[in-house]
Amino acid sequence: MNQPTPDTQTTVKAADYRPQLAFYHPNARNTGSAVKFELHPAHGNSSGCIMMSLANQIVTAARTGQGNPTFARFDWQRRIVVKLDFADLSQMLMVLKGENESVGEQKGLFHRSAQAVTRILLRRVVEPVKGYSLDVYRTAAKGDAGANESKAHIFLSIPEAIGLACAVEGSMSVIAFGIPKIVPHDTSAYRAQYQGESAHVRAMA
Repeated sequence: MNQPTPDTQTTVKAADYRPQLAFYHPNARNTGSAVKFELHPAHGNSSGCIMMSLANQIVTAARTGQGNPTFARFDWQRRIVVKLDFADLSQMLMVLKGENESVGEQKGLFHRSAQAVTRILLRRVVEPVKGYSLDVYRTAAKGDAGANESKAHIFLSIPEAIGLACAVEGSMSVIAFGIPKIVPHDTSAYRAQYQGESAHVRAMA
């Protein structure tokens, strides 16, 4: 029987990697929302990121007389998608871990493109309920047709925020460096350099 090579083993491990985390917050007023965080590890010359998607609720959950429930639905076709890079996530982590009250010194994070300007606000809330408010506003660039602002909001509880912070912090290494692969290579040059530097340090001591 053929033994799996390091490359095939890496492929299997990568396929088992779960890249998405979601929070769904429907309500009876049909003003709920949902957010998804999708991890994209760095690879080659491309930096990693987390793609954040927010969608507003469009259908309220209900039960009919026959007992068949209607589940809440969210408008993923009109979702707002934001690419969060290493620097964005670092600022968000500072809020989620209690270092700052909000991102961007109360101003938020701004993403500008030829099509639109996106503003991301994450702030800690104390009243009336403790938690974290996440808001995204997107305005079409000047001169574009339909320059109306689209927005989405979700409130994260303290347990959700702690879990999100742990998930993002645990993802930062693959966002920066990608998913490590076991590739056979000659390390003699590195060892020789390290031994030479160690000998030089001992000689100076």
